[in-house]
Amino acid sequence: MSYVGPEFDSPQSRRPRRGPLTVALVALVPGALVGWFVYEAVGGSGDSGSAAAGASASAVASSAAGSPNVGASNDDKPPNSRPLTGKVVVIDPGHNITNFQHTAEINRKVDIGTNWKECDTTGTSTNAGYAEAQFTMDVSHRLEKILERQGATVKLTHDGGSPSWGPCVDQRAKIGNDAHADAAISIHADGAPVGDRGFHVILPGSVHAGAADTRAIVAPSAVLGRNIESDYRRATGEPPANYVGDGTGLVTRKDLGGLNLSTVPKVFIECGNMRDSKDAALLTNGAWRQAAAQGISEGIVSFLRG
Repeated sequence: MSYVGPEFDSPQSRRPRRGPLTVALVALVPGALVGWFVYEAVGGSGDSGSAAAGASASAVASSAAGSPNVGASNDDKPPNSRPLTGKVVVIDPGHNITNFQHTAEINRKVDIGTNWKECDTTGTSTNAGYAEAQFTMDVSHRLEKILERQGATVKLTHDGGSPSWGPCVDQRAKIGNDAHADAAISIHADGAPVGDRGFHVILPGSVHAGAADTRAIVAPSAVLGRNIESDYRRATGEPPANYVGDGTGLVTRKDLGGLNLSTVPKVFIECGNMRDSKDAALLTNGAWRQAAAQGISEGIVSFLRG
């Protein structure tokens, strides 16, 4: 918003006194603008659940405080506020909301180097029916917008029904490879038993078998994962998983095709456990999902800026 500076009267003239209506309007306008910006950060109405009011407010405040340029147009930004210019990031929203309609296709086995696994799965959901695929797409779109505002070229492996199912895990890895991504991340939420809660970032293990060879990406992926783990924890307040990773928020695996077949630095993140009521209350809240996207983006930025 632009404005014109004050006009100065000549020494002989006096400004008329401001009436009560003028004073009231001056007081109300900043409050209205703050309300509008909070609404934009949250992403509007229509969320399927809510977290505690204090946690939601804290998440929005943390997100806004950590990113003063969120909401600004690219044209308004000075060059040094677009640190990811020239960088390519691939975001892989886990699963697909229509996978359950294509069981034959997603059950087809594909070679992931160490073994053969299903092309894709349906994912999990909260007890109230909020699907993991809905969550992953929402967070991916929020993350996409944040990264693009910082200058990155962002590519999604799929975009909510396009393609109509999948894609298969080997194809998801290929999309990142073909894009020569500087960083790639697959967004998920877990379906662990009730009482298991928290998030964890999955790192690729060293694999050299068949079409899989992760040796060149293990080290940079570990750096990417550690950065995301730290910034995600700070931005969301979500604790590291209490059921894997020994409280570190980091797990290494060799059985995920999306990691085994990647030739670019890549990690997975399980943002929380959809089957736990405390985590589900967060995962279904728009303000918290915005904070989650912000935390992930900050980890990616830290990695790409070295």
